[in-house]
This record gives sequence, C-alpha cells and structure tokens, in this order.
Amino acid sequence: MKCKTKFLNEEESIVKIESALLNGARKYFIENGFTEIVVPHITHATGACENVNTLFEVDYFGKNKYLVQTGQLYLESFVPKLDKVFCIGPSFRAEKDVDNRHLTEFTLVEIELQCNLNELIGHIEKTFMSMVQEALKHEDIIKNLGGSVEKLKNLKIPFERITYSDAIKELNNINIKVNWGDDLKSKHEKTLCELYGNKPFFITHYPEKIKFFNMKTNKKDSKIVNSTDFILPNAGECVGAAEREYEYKKIFKKLKNSTMLKRLESLGGEINDFEWYLNNIRKNGQVPHAGCGFGLNRITQYIIDATDIRKTTGFPLNKKTLY
Repeated sequence: MKCKTKFLNEEESIVKIESALLNGARKYFIENGFTEIVVPHITHATGACENVNTLFEVDYFGKNKYLVQTGQLYLESFVPKLDKVFCIGPSFRAEKDVDNRHLTEFTLVEIELQCNLNELIGHIEKTFMSMVQEALKHEDIIKNLGGSVEKLKNLKIPFERITYSDAIKELNNINIKVNWGDDLKSKHEKTLCELYGNKPFFITHYPEKIKFFNMKTNKKDSKIVNSTDFILPNAGECVGAAEREYEYKKIFKKLKNSTMLKRLESLGGEINDFEWYLNNIRKNGQVPHAGCGFGLNRITQYIIDATDIRKTTGFPLNKKTLY
C-alpha cells in the first residue's frame, strides 16, 4: 500500500525515505535469518577502513583511540557461530572536503555471513531491492524530492557485472587514461555508468594493493582479491564487498605487509592495535565468509536523484556543519 504524506518539508521528506530504506534492509535481514549485532563506536584501529588517514582520533582515558568507520571485524567474530549477522550505525570519516560527495558522518548498513562472492552479490541485490520497494511506498515523496518512480519500478535483478580489469580497458578505449592498479575515482564511475546505460552494476576483482587487508586473494590470480563494488548512477559506489581471508597466518601476513598498517604506523599506531581481532581468530577459529557495507546516503541519493549528498539526510555533517 502506498502512503500519501502531505505537507512535509524537504528535511522531513528525506527522513521518511531514509527510514523506509532502513526498514527495507532490516526486513530482508530478518526474513533471511540475520542476527543484528551492536558494535562499539569507539575503537582501536580495528574499526578502520582502508583509508586510515580519515580516522577521527579521540582521547579515551588518556589513550589515543578512534571513532568507528566500520563494524566489519566485530561482525566477523560472530560469523562462526551465528552465521548471518548485520549491524547498522554511524561511520565517521575525517573528510576535509566540503562538497557534494563527502560527509564526516553517515549511516552504514553492514552484513557478514558464510558465503562466497557470488552468493554475497545475490544478497546485495536482494537487500537493495527490498530497500527500493519500501521506498516506493512513498511515491509522492520521491516525486516531490525530484526522484523518478518509473526508474525505480523498472529495476530488475540480476544487475550487470564487469571486472576491474575490463573497466580499465573500457576507460582507456575512450581515451580516459587509467593505469591498472589505480583506484577508480567518482569521475571514472560516472563514465562507466554512462557506458552501461545508467543502470546499477557491479565492478569485481580489484587489485589487492588498493583494498582492505583481509580481502581474500583470488586463487587464479594473486594480484587481485575476490571483491566487488556496487555502483549506482549519480551516486557512485554505494556498497563495498568481498570474501574474507579466515586463516590466522594468512591474515597476519597480509596485515603486516599492508599499506593500511604502514599508514597507521605513520600516525603513531601499531600492529598491536589489531591484537583483539587476531587473538579472536586464533582462539575461536573462523569459517569461509564474506561481507559488505551499504552506504545509506549514496542509496538515498540514487532514490531521489540528488546531485548533492548533503541533500540525503536530515542532519548532513561536514567540516563546516555541526548540530
């Protein structure tokens, strides 16, 4: 049943869409046996994503700790016994840019479960479609905010997939110079969206050196990891996902040699920041698993066709705003 909500201003309308998208995600998770985990929001570097340079430092009783960027490693600790788990919470990034693509706090929806990359992509597609269906219960609000209801109704899964290597070739074929091993920027994602008909699609199998330390190395090609980004027209990457390494020795070696750890050490951190995570793997054992994080604001941006991410939440935070 579609809801008709009258007399809502822009902020109130956005909050309704955010709520609907979260309801859609939770609906899929609950119907498919996921357990919600409450993760810490003040952490060691175990709460960091690839770019540790955007960690917010906090004084935690005289010690330097950080505001969480991801609950991934905390979710992973519950996978061996609970299998399908998820968390929903804030992700803090010390982004200095004040523009239409960056926020210093946004909502991240994360899952971890016993599956491979192909199965994980299926969960991403179905979670996303559940979110879209809940948002479509507010067609009038979507239209008032400038979104296309028809576009959303015409979405069908499975979405197209291309490899990172093919993406590089496609860009070079149209004289956009990108080297293999470079991280794809928002302008590259935008161009690829245009090449693929302005529809959602996946880019898979990124180079290991530009991804999170515990992504699983591909068996056939050790230079790449079993990973994917879900790309939305106008919004860009909204989901980062991968299979995880789960053997202690492999994870320790990857962490020790990672660019992430080198960056962390330059900021005064050390490998011991990951002691809790590493000890948990050693003591409790692990199972083959994979996971991802959905950036709520990027999905909201796609739903309402917003060109500015600051239009996707009731309280947009950046370097110049605080409530």
